[in-house]
Parts: sequence; C-alpha cells; structure tokens
Amino acid sequence: MQGRDLLLIISVMAIWGFNFSMIKLGVSEMDPLLIAAARFFCATFPIIFFVRRPTVSWRYLMAYGVVFGTGIWGMASCAITWGLSSGMASVLLQTDVLTTVLVGVLLYKEVISPRMAAGIVVSVAGLVVSIMYTNGNVTFAGVVLILIAAICWPLAGVIVRASGTRSAFAFNIWGMLFAPLPLVALSVGINGWEVLSTTYQQWNSNAWLSVLFQAYPTTVFGYWVWNKMVLKYPMSQLAPMTLLVSVFALLSGYALYDEQLSMAQWVSCSTFLLGIGLVLYPQRKPVGSVGKSVANPSAL
Repeated sequence: MQGRDLLLIISVMAIWGFNFSMIKLGVSEMDPLLIAAARFFCATFPIIFFVRRPTVSWRYLMAYGVVFGTGIWGMASCAITWGLSSGMASVLLQTDVLTTVLVGVLLYKEVISPRMAAGIVVSVAGLVVSIMYTNGNVTFAGVVLILIAAICWPLAGVIVRASGTRSAFAFNIWGMLFAPLPLVALSVGINGWEVLSTTYQQWNSNAWLSVLFQAYPTTVFGYWVWNKMVLKYPMSQLAPMTLLVSVFALLSGYALYDEQLSMAQWVSCSTFLLGIGLVLYPQRKPVGSVGKSVANPSAL
C-alpha cells in the first residue's frame, strides 16, 4: 500500500472515530433522532444534484435509507443519549462484524473457518466482560440500542448486495435521501409534535458543529476516500484498518469528555478487538465469501 494512501485511510479512521464524540456533542442537548435526520439531510443536499442516481430499483434505495439512517445511526445516537459513552459505543458497534458473519452463514451459506470461530469466541468473551465491569459508561438501554445498530449494519449490506449496484458511493448518497423522514417520524411518534419546535428553539452552535461534522468529513469525505481505496486495494488489506476507528473514538472520548475505562474494560475491550481482528484477518485460501460481506464498504 502506498504511503499517501495509507495516510488517507488512517485519516478517515480518525475522522470516523472522532465522529462518535461529535455525535455525543449534538445528542447531549438535542433529540438524537433529529440530530441524525439533520446529518443525513446535510450529507444528501446539495451533493445529490451532482451524483447520478444508480440504476437500481427505488425500493432498494428506500430500504437502505431506513436501515442505514434509522437502524444504524439513529439507534447509535440514541444509545449515546441513553448513557453509553462515545468510546464504548464505537467499540460495541464493532459487533457488526459478528452479525455480518452470521448473516453470511444464514443467507449466503458461507463457511466459518476455525480461526474465525476462535475470533468470535474471544470477541464475545471480551464483549461480555466489558459490559459487566462498567464504571458507569455502559447502560442496559445503551447496549440494546447499539446492538440493534450492529444487527442493522449487515442488513444494509444485504440491501446493497441485492440491488446489484456497481457504484457504492452513489448508492449511499441516493439511499440517504430516504433517511431523514423516518427519523423525524420516529422522533415525533415518541416525543410528540412539540419536539420539532423545541429542537428548533434550542438549536445552537454545538448542534451545527455536530451535524456538519457528521455530514461532511464523516459521510461525504470519508465514504469518497474509502470507496476510492476499495477500488484500488483488496478488502483483505482494508478491513482490519477499521479497528482503528475504536482506538480513535476512545482517545477522543477521553480528550473531550474525560471518558474513562475501568482496568477490566481496557483488557476486555482489547480482547474484544483482538477477536474482531481474527475474524477480519484475511484467509490464505479463501473459504466461501465471508471476507467480502464482512468488509462491505456500505456497512462502514
């Protein structure tokens, strides 16, 4: 891998990790679902006018918008609102690797190698310990919501795969067109119509900073770079790099919010990420196509 490209990839991983702190900045004062809706609105407009719509059925774009917008980032934002620290949200969201493997086995009859099975066992053990030995940075509601997000991640990949698109970036942009409305509808359904006027009145510079960072550096720039790298390098080289997202998320959470991990959590989170690394690490002789589904760029 060229040095310039490696630097770009690490920069995107840093942006994606820092993004969890930016989510927390917004949802600490505003409704998390409306913050997520504003993120996708800004990420879609005006760039959608300069990106040709992929030649896929509208139903795939609509399904992707709901799953990606509400299922993944709406639930992740709510998880942070409901007491999960930004750093732990990033770590626990890595369980999407495990749910992606499960979807690959159930839907595509993919095969789990002994090394991947060992990685799953190690990561699950680390996950359980990190939840049990909390110092207040993990809540039951937060874990449930972040696991819903992790389950929805491979579902988004299934939608992309079923659509047959050859342009992941364009599919992502046009799919996000259908993300804001379900998020707004869910927020109104939970909180009533007054949530719209309340959010409008309370909207401030922190909300703008949170939304604009999520929309442009994280979504537009991050996906643009990532998809360029996907076209240039094999996913077996790129997928393990996504583990850096959690590292940068933990560092930014500590720097901005003084988020702390207990000693047991440091060990268990390291164990969890090690297990995820074993699952992601490329096979010498590919078995099935699990590696492709795990590393689907639409799910990052």
